Amino acid sequence: MATERELDRLPDPDALPALAGREGRGKLKVFLGAAPGVGKTYAMLAAAQRLKAEGGDVVVGLAETHGRAETAAFLAGQEVLPRKKIPCRGRELEAFDIDAALKRRPALIVVDEFAHANPPDSRHPKRWQDVEELLDAGLDVWTTLNIQHLESLAEVVSRFIGVAVRETVPDRVLQRADDVVLVDITPDELIQRLHEGKVYLPETARRATQNFFTPRNLTALRELALRRTADRVDDQMVDLLRQHAIEGPWDTSEHLLVCVAADSQAEMVVNAGARLATRLNASWVVVHVAPETHAETDPARIRAMDRAFRLAKRLGAEAASLSSSDMIAEVLRYARRENVTQIMVGRARGAAWRRWLRRDFAIALVRRSLDIPVHVIAMPDAADHVAMPPRKRRLDAREMQWRGLFGSVAAVAVAVPIADSLKRLVGVHNVSMVFLLAVVVCAERFGLWSAVAASLLSYLAYSFFVTEPIFSFTVAAPADFLSLLAFLIVSILTSSLAGRVHDKSEEVRARARYTELLYDFSRKLSAAPKLDDALWAAAAHLHKARGGTIVFLLPQGDELRLAAAWPPTDEVSAGEMSAARWAFAKREAAGWRTDTLPNLPFQFRPLITPRGAVGVCGFEPRELSEPLSPEDERSLTAMLDQTALAIDRSVLVDEAVRSAALEENEKLRTTLLSSLSHDLKTPLSSITGAVTALRELGDRMPAEDRRDLLASIEEEAGRLARFVANLLDMSRLESGAVKVRGDFLDPTEIVRGAVERARKAFPGMRIETSLARDLPFIRGDAGLLEQVLFNLLDNAHKYGGEAGATIHARQEGQFVVLSVTDEGPGIKPGDLERIFEKFYRGGRPDGRKAGTGLGLSICKGLVEAMGGTIEAQSPAMRRRGARILARLPVTAMEKELKA
Repeated sequence: MATERELDRLPDPDALPALAGREGRGKLKVFLGAAPGVGKTYAMLAAAQRLKAEGGDVVVGLAETHGRAETAAFLAGQEVLPRKKIPCRGRELEAFDIDAALKRRPALIVVDEFAHANPPDSRHPKRWQDVEELLDAGLDVWTTLNIQHLESLAEVVSRFIGVAVRETVPDRVLQRADDVVLVDITPDELIQRLHEGKVYLPETARRATQNFFTPRNLTALRELALRRTADRVDDQMVDLLRQHAIEGPWDTSEHLLVCVAADSQAEMVVNAGARLATRLNASWVVVHVAPETHAETDPARIRAMDRAFRLAKRLGAEAASLSSSDMIAEVLRYARRENVTQIMVGRARGAAWRRWLRRDFAIALVRRSLDIPVHVIAMPDAADHVAMPPRKRRLDAREMQWRGLFGSVAAVAVAVPIADSLKRLVGVHNVSMVFLLAVVVCAERFGLWSAVAASLLSYLAYSFFVTEPIFSFTVAAPADFLSLLAFLIVSILTSSLAGRVHDKSEEVRARARYTELLYDFSRKLSAAPKLDDALWAAAAHLHKARGGTIVFLLPQGDELRLAAAWPPTDEVSAGEMSAARWAFAKREAAGWRTDTLPNLPFQFRPLITPRGAVGVCGFEPRELSEPLSPEDERSLTAMLDQTALAIDRSVLVDEAVRSAALEENEKLRTTLLSSLSHDLKTPLSSITGAVTALRELGDRMPAEDRRDLLASIEEEAGRLARFVANLLDMSRLESGAVKVRGDFLDPTEIVRGAVERARKAFPGMRIETSLARDLPFIRGDAGLLEQVLFNLLDNAHKYGGEAGATIHARQEGQFVVLSVTDEGPGIKPGDLERIFEKFYRGGRPDGRKAGTGLGLSICKGLVEAMGGTIEAQSPAMRRRGARILARLPVTAMEKELKA
């Protein structure tokens, strides 16, 4: 057994899944540089040429030499894939042909300029996504990258260099690289290369040295490249040590939470969080929290939040939306639940009084976060910055604010003449309740802020129109001042309570609508009896809830088929089908507002269950330029999850039915093989023994013995023939190949034919007949009905022995009843229905199983094919025997003949 010391030196289990996840995936090597011109492509192609010379399977998928002769020289003798031509705005653009690369499948493929953007209508917007697909397909890839194209550093580089970085690569892609090769030269050497024309043309080089290629900029970029490469090497070393169980000590891993608001600064906070997470080597999550009483309706804020979440996912973070009346408590609750070790939040600059009035979210978070460190970063004071609203509430939509303000003015304006009338005509001096009524009406109709405004207006109106001296804000008596102050306090408290009740009621109504929507959707899915019905119900309900076209595609073999659509359609375009295949294969969304085929007007999402993807749903957004709101996202996700479960349930039911059928078939097959092994072996053994005796003894055998052996051979051969005939008849019945003729039949003739045939087959069996006179004709097939009676006599011979059987024929109403009765031991009451099942065999008098269990099953099939019924009765007479009755409908032949 392993000692405790040896157990401590086992590989870290947290490191092994990452190692196992690389199985089947290609390896990525990135040639990283601080700036263009340092020699990344040169170094990559030189290494590729050396590997090619050593016999490696190397293909150059794409290489940008930019006219540099020394770099282009390394392409000589290399296999270079032709570039794909893509028409765009009246001209053709060249791009990397990923399909040709996947078809060629080399061991190593070289793809230059990792951060480059692809032409419109390409499968992926970015080249790094093409590389990811190659890696997933198991191909090794070499590529090049400048440090400023890392997404978390792009903003920093843009700020201190003054050049916008438009093409970026998520940091997680570089973190997952197997090798990072730093291609580095000093700034002076790079500027010298620039002057010598080895980087750009002379005019371009002159402008570059004045703007980008300055010693200060190049030094800063070089520092970033060196730091990032050092971090990468450190990560690799840690991974190797953990995987090989080399002793630590190891620090506890960090987990960073980044709080963002729905404003234009959200992306800046996300980038800052990515940089901090990289420095901490931490996993991180981006969280947006909002009051639960109000849904986000401002399109600009929804777009800002959507951009921030998409950026976070590209940078390797998770994203989550939270809602609560106490936003600070919800953030801290989430942080503790997810084992967050550090929190980052942005704080806008601005006047202190403005931050105090808005109850700054960052300050409140710092004060209440006693056990988790909080990083507060200074951000520009954006006009749309969202701070924490007073009393943990957020202002409603702008139009609702104006409506509430007008409502409060109108309510107070109506309260003034009512109060004046009560004072003058009725003599009521305390009319404050009239103004409180206006406050409550505003709170109930428009919410908290309208009620607060009504409170202040009521206070002013009460002071101006009611308190002496009237038409003046002057208060004559101290008692009146105290009354006004009390009125103000009571009105504000009343407005606050009434506003809270209004907001809570709105929240309850919103949740009720959401719950009702999901309940209705779930009810329709559960009521659908078949998979197609469930899909059509889901498509119609989603269309009703979201608008636009909804399509569902399910796997059929190796392809996806259109299973349901609303409004009904029978085709999906080639581009949309490509996105659907991608979503199904990769288990991630594709199409509109994704990283795969984003120009499509559809977004396709996989329907995922615990057993994997079971289909794809495609939906058309209401507005191509607007992202989904958080509420739409939640409802859509919930509906798709329910649809996926409904599909999975239908698939499981179908599989259960197929499994039951296979189990039954296996049972029947086993029974048939058992029967075959016995019922074929016994007569074959008898025939073989008889033939052997005849051949060996020949004329020495007495003539009587020879006749007995020949009769035995004939009997056993007939038995085999009947057995094979039964198998063929059952096969014909199950396949529907039995063709029943509708001839007029005389039951008497059919009985006589069957009896004569049975006496030849069973010479020692006693067969009696009892036929009624003037039996009517029946319609049927003479051959099949005779076969039924013969099988019944055969069954009586097997179970009744030589005691014999009796055939009765009589008329009962509109039926002719044919029955065969034996004098055997009879049938157990519980087996009266089972004897007509395939392969069921009852016991013989000697206790052995007889026959194959097909005779009575064939009789049942043939009788029913002729429009009759068959049943068994036992005991038949004197508490013994069994009787099988076949009822066949009579025909009015005489009437037909007369007609």
